[in-house]
Amino acid sequence: MFKDLFSLQGRVALVSGGSRGIGRMIAAGFLAQGAVRVYITARKAAPCEASAKELTAQYDGECIALPIDISDLAGIEMLAAEIKKREPKLDILVNNAGAAWGAEFDEFPESGWDKVANLNLKTPFFLTKALAAPLRAAASADRPAKVINIASIDGIFVNPMETYSYAASKAGLIHLTRRMAAKLIRDHVVVTAIAPGPFASDMNRAARDHADAGGDTGAAGADRR
Repeated sequence: MFKDLFSLQGRVALVSGGSRGIGRMIAAGFLAQGAVRVYITARKAAPCEASAKELTAQYDGECIALPIDISDLAGIEMLAAEIKKREPKLDILVNNAGAAWGAEFDEFPESGWDKVANLNLKTPFFLTKALAAPLRAAASADRPAKVINIASIDGIFVNPMETYSYAASKAGLIHLTRRMAAKLIRDHVVVTAIAPGPFASDMNRAARDHADAGGDTGAAGADRR
């Protein structure tokens, strides 16, 4: 019964930032539950392709690497075009790619704001928009398509670390999820968000290694999954 309840038999999914950390965990979980194909994307080709190869060897379904930088609209459109070329329908989109930046308030740079806000907030909206057609094609009242946005506990509570753009972007993503959900449910596309706390990830070094860090952000500087 539980196997059927959580079955993803025959589903096709895309996980952005899927080569490591929580994105890879999600991709593995989908394959373990029977997804037929899971696409993962990341900036760096070698880790993305290595992860796809390892996950394909471990599960019955296929994991396919599409190493593309989706921090701008050109990359988003390139990824969407690759998916549409390969798949008429997309059952699940996980907007997981993200960045963190920590710096003191008086020193926080514009570059640290723009990099994080673009990838964490702008990219999920425009990638979902670019893939709306295959998501709608997969959706029905009996079996909706899914968009899952990976937010953060830092978008709900205040982390003592000075990660201003990260916290703002994740809070914004949570509310953006509500707005997108209200629109796309009409097409039987369910949009939800999860807000992880600390988990084992290279991006999450500070929170992972220091119990008082309180959230799932990276250390000072920039890091992207």
